Amino acid sequence: MKLRVGELTALAGIGCTIAALVLPWYESSIGNLSFWDTFGGAAVLMLAALSASLAMVLAALLERGSTALPISTAVWALVLGLIGAIAALVRVLERPDHATGLCAGAWLGLAGAVLMLVGAWIVIRDERPSRYRPVRPEPRPPVPRNGAGPSGP
Repeated sequence: MKLRVGELTALAGIGCTIAALVLPWYESSIGNLSFWDTFGGAAVLMLAALSASLAMVLAALLERGSTALPISTAVWALVLGLIGAIAALVRVLERPDHATGLCAGAWLGLAGAVLMLVGAWIVIRDERPSRYRPVRPEPRPPVPRNGAGPSGP
C-alpha cells in the first residue's frame, strides 16, 4: 500500500526524532549534553510518541482487510504526539543543568515531535476512500403506484 501525506509527514518526524536521539541537545560548561543526559521522565514521553507514530506508519503499510488498526494507531499517535511535542517544547524552553545554548538535537527533536503530531492529525482528517471499492447494494424494485401492490384494495 502507498503511504499518504499524513504517514509521510509522521515518517519525516520519526527520522528527525531518531537523529535527535544521537545528537547533542545542549551546550554547557561541562560539555555537550545529549537527550539521554537531560531528559529524564520526558524521554519516556518522547519515546512513546515515537513508538506510536512508528506503529501508525507500519499499520498503514500492512493494512489488509480493515482500516480499524490504522485509524486506532493514528488516534494513539495523535494523543502521544501531543504529549511528546509538549515535552520537547518544554525542553527547548527550559535548559537543564545551567546549559548555555541549544544544539541541533534540540531543534531536530522539537521539529520531529511536531511533525509526528501533524502527521497523525492529517491521517485522522484524511477522508479519501481507501483502496477498497465501496459496497453498492442492488436497488429495490419500484413499488407500483396503482394500488395493486401486495396489500391491494
